[in-house]
Amino acid sequence: MVKILLKRGRENAKGREHIILQKKLAEAMPLSTLSGRPVHIIYGTAWKKERTAELVRSAVKAGFRAIDTACQPKHYDEAQVGVALEQLLQEPQNGGAIRREDIFVQTKFTSVDGQDPARVPYDRKASLPDQVRQSMARSLANLRVDFVDSLVLHGPMRTLDENRLVWRTFEELHAAGKTKRIGLSNCYDLRLLRTLYDEAHIRPAVLQNRFHAETGHDRDIRAFCTQNGIVYQSFWTLNFQFYAKFVWVFLAKLNYVWKFWTANPHALHSTVIRDIAKKRGITPEQLFYRFTIDIGITPLSGTTNTAHMAHDVLVPDMPPLSAEEIGQIESILYYGQGKKS
Repeated sequence: MVKILLKRGRENAKGREHIILQKKLAEAMPLSTLSGRPVHIIYGTAWKKERTAELVRSAVKAGFRAIDTACQPKHYDEAQVGVALEQLLQEPQNGGAIRREDIFVQTKFTSVDGQDPARVPYDRKASLPDQVRQSMARSLANLRVDFVDSLVLHGPMRTLDENRLVWRTFEELHAAGKTKRIGLSNCYDLRLLRTLYDEAHIRPAVLQNRFHAETGHDRDIRAFCTQNGIVYQSFWTLNFQFYAKFVWVFLAKLNYVWKFWTANPHALHSTVIRDIAKKRGITPEQLFYRFTIDIGITPLSGTTNTAHMAHDVLVPDMPPLSAEEIGQIESILYYGQGKKS
């Protein structure tokens, strides 16, 4: 027990140093719109289906200035994001008109393996570079824009050579002005991330991963991102909490399913998080987003609730958490400490 406590103490001490570095990098190198507005939280559009345009409009009107989508009809309606963007750019807003340079738009290339076979948005028989180019052309047409702010590989390819080939094509699209940044998603292999980073002419600017216990909250990968100026984006940060609460009764005997489908199943219900949130006069959800920002993460919010949208966009302007508060939340996430209320 003493050895375990000493080990945790050393880990916590290292964590404090890491937090300081993450904060400095988060302040120095956030994502930003072309107009210079920092991006600290992103609206995610997966699984919105026919409500996509409506929800994107609501998110932007609530204050979101970054939108994440993908050229993957299976889970995203990228064209409806484009409809919403076009409408928003044509409408006067409170505080003045919204311009294209005021919105950060991120999309993804999804390999054939990740597509619905009946709705692949490019020629599946084309060469891999041509698939990437066709996907990019489709994204620009869907989104009704001339460029995107970020293009992300939705998930690693089957082989290292295929990953290299995709990355070279991404670099070509970057050079052509079709995207301002390139990055990766669903990459939990630090060796692959390091290899692509070391070999790239245009290095990854973004890594978007699930932020949950089954991946150890990506601590090693996040450390690499911090050290190399890669912005770490998190999805499933909170979104599946609410779904999981309703299905927990039915999945209680299938704990592995519970773990897979929830990001951080115990965090929002811990007395520690609820007490800190109450002291600060904010919701537990806002507190958790503030925590992620303070440790150098740019979270995605996929809420469909307009009240939650309004709450979420306030988070980046809230006072940062103290080192003690961050440590308390990390203890819940990393070590399962903290009782549920």
